[in-house]
Amino acid sequence: MQQMKQSSDYTAPVRSRVRSSHTYPWPRINLLVLIALALLVAAAVWLYRQGPSEELPPPTELHPAVAQAIDQLVDEASKLGIEVVITDGFRSSAEQDALYRQGREDSGVVVTQVKGGESYHNYGLAIDFALRTPSNDVIWDMGYDGNGNGRADWMEVVDIAKKLGFTWGGDWEGFKDNPHLQMDFGYSIRQLKNGHYPSMSAEEEA
Repeated sequence: MQQMKQSSDYTAPVRSRVRSSHTYPWPRINLLVLIALALLVAAAVWLYRQGPSEELPPPTELHPAVAQAIDQLVDEASKLGIEVVITDGFRSSAEQDALYRQGREDSGVVVTQVKGGESYHNYGLAIDFALRTPSNDVIWDMGYDGNGNGRADWMEVVDIAKKLGFTWGGDWEGFKDNPHLQMDFGYSIRQLKNGHYPSMSAEEEA
């Protein structure tokens, strides 16, 4: 039997290759990688600043920048006819504990809410102030207008202090510490307790 000839017109089906239209978003992936790396570096720096450090010994006096700002505060207030008295500056942890006992275990009124090591005074970054009257009395009267300009001398001192970079304890929520001025350079108490302090040449790191 004669075999049937395969028609030369017949073409075997060819599976066409379809080029994928999907492209990989390499630029976006690279950007995400860079962001992730930046976050890791930021986290590492934060952890380093939180951890213990032995680079600097614990302070025993006011930070130089704080001491300089206090001199400016006294001078600027004097130009307005206000005499500022610095009643406290650097305070050791033992002194802080004794102050904390006042009004609690010891006689007197409560003047602080923090124990030793928990105050910026313990790291030379805070001061307390009062006013001196012409009769040489030291007062904490926030309404006193000794220079007679219609404004409380106390708040005039606070305004000067804020311009110099201090924060005022009277702005705190809850317990108000009206004589308190601090310049913490953005450091938390936890960082300070772990041995991280502002450099001695720091002016303002916040």
